[in-house]
Amino acid sequence: MQPIRVLIVDDHNHAREGIRMILSSDPNFEVVAEANSGREAIRLTEENMPDLILMDIHMKEMNGLEATKTIKARFPYVKIVMVTVSDDIAHLFEALKKGAQGYLLKNLNPSAWHEYLKAVIIDEAPLSRELAHRILLEFNRKEAPISADTPLTVREQEILRWVAKGDSNREIATRLDISEHTVKNHLKNILHKLHLDNRVQLTRYAYEQGFFPY
Repeated sequence: MQPIRVLIVDDHNHAREGIRMILSSDPNFEVVAEANSGREAIRLTEENMPDLILMDIHMKEMNGLEATKTIKARFPYVKIVMVTVSDDIAHLFEALKKGAQGYLLKNLNPSAWHEYLKAVIIDEAPLSRELAHRILLEFNRKEAPISADTPLTVREQEILRWVAKGDSNREIATRLDISEHTVKNHLKNILHKLHLDNRVQLTRYAYEQGFFPY
């Protein structure tokens, strides 16, 4: 496995240094650049084409939300994880809507970072229950139209519902009494059929298509 190439974005030197130290303890990660603003992050993304961006939300020149929106529009392949000291659900939900794949709290232990970021890279990081619920509320508020037109099989629809509720692959496997490997393959098929890239997009699709309540 090639190292995961990472761009760190934070306007505080100590924060960048702390993130760099966490990543350096695992050889699967390689920090290729650091930015102190959202605007610089856009430039360094184009120059370095990282696999993963760790993005602070609150920055002076251009905040992480706007930088995320711009970067995902120009470089949709890259994974972006918001790194914050606050678990303010409003900010985190807004980041997901702008294209981020997930978030990390700065006070988590390093091993949790490593495990979560690797899961993000292979699109296996589950949404938190709270964020899944927030997306549900957002679509209920907008009264999204219900559609039964889907290319998914009954089993795939079942797995999709649990993904949207925030379950991990392991939890889904336990619920349905199938192997975790089988769940992974189902998810690959679902993403391919729907032309989607990750679990956040799958969750939006589930609500848009009216798979809830369940």
